[in-house]
Amino acid sequence: MRSVVTILGAGGAIGNELLKELSARNEPIRLVSRNPKPVQGVAEVVAADLSNLDDTVKAVSGSRVAFLVVGLKYDLKLWREMWPRIMSNAIEAAKRSNARLVFLDNVYMYGKVDGPMTEETPFRPCSKKGEVRAEIATMLLNEIKAGNTTALIARAGDFYGPRVQTAIPTVMVFDKFAKGAKANWLVNDSVKHSFTFTPDVGKSLVLLAETETAWNQSWHVPSAPDPPTGKELIELAAKEFGTQPKYRVLTKPIIWAAGWFDSTIRELYEMLYQYDVDYVFDSTKFAKAFAFKATSYADGVRRCAQAYRQ
Repeated sequence: MRSVVTILGAGGAIGNELLKELSARNEPIRLVSRNPKPVQGVAEVVAADLSNLDDTVKAVSGSRVAFLVVGLKYDLKLWREMWPRIMSNAIEAAKRSNARLVFLDNVYMYGKVDGPMTEETPFRPCSKKGEVRAEIATMLLNEIKAGNTTALIARAGDFYGPRVQTAIPTVMVFDKFAKGAKANWLVNDSVKHSFTFTPDVGKSLVLLAETETAWNQSWHVPSAPDPPTGKELIELAAKEFGTQPKYRVLTKPIIWAAGWFDSTIRELYEMLYQYDVDYVFDSTKFAKAFAFKATSYADGVRRCAQAYRQ
């Protein structure tokens, strides 16, 4: 019997894209989350709390590869408490099962970067959430360096994609235009901001896991080059939603005030440096290694708009 491929954090935006890719390859799949739902064609569905070591070891047992794609609630206190435990447990479970570990990471640990972010960008977090991400990435990198485990880190920029509910373009732009309302943007609409299309993330994670030479490295997953400004993204979206590109820019004082009434906005405030200046995510290394062309922003926005019509 072939060993399974396990998705730790199934049911989220990336877990669902991974499931599509692995299913297309007829891989035996195990879905792991706190409250997993049965999925047609998936043999194993496991309920587990990944902050608990025993649960995590059982969830990974018998796996060839485990994809760690967990999304925690956007809450610093929770991140500080849970992320180090989840990473430590995933590493230990992978070791015990002799499984390879793919960790989907973000770019918070880089902090405010002058110029494009690459795999060589040093960790200089300028936010408390960035400090947590630097800690857990370093934990895994140290294990790789020591030869204790076979793993890789795949980093993505901010997500957008069809039916990705919590993404900034979804909440600020697509949802608004779908309802005939005015869109919003954060802080500065004239600087470039990279986004990573979620179907590209699913494809690239599977490609990396299948490629022997990709292991024990960090990779930036495919993201279209020359990202749009906030204004340009809104204009693209307005065209696809058949509406006028009307929007307001939310300044830092407005966002600070809104944070008193909304915990998610309060948690977002320290990350606004990402919208202050050009924020460019470079995935050239991946493009060269895999001859993989990231979905263009025009195509990505079109597919997001189509999802609303369906």
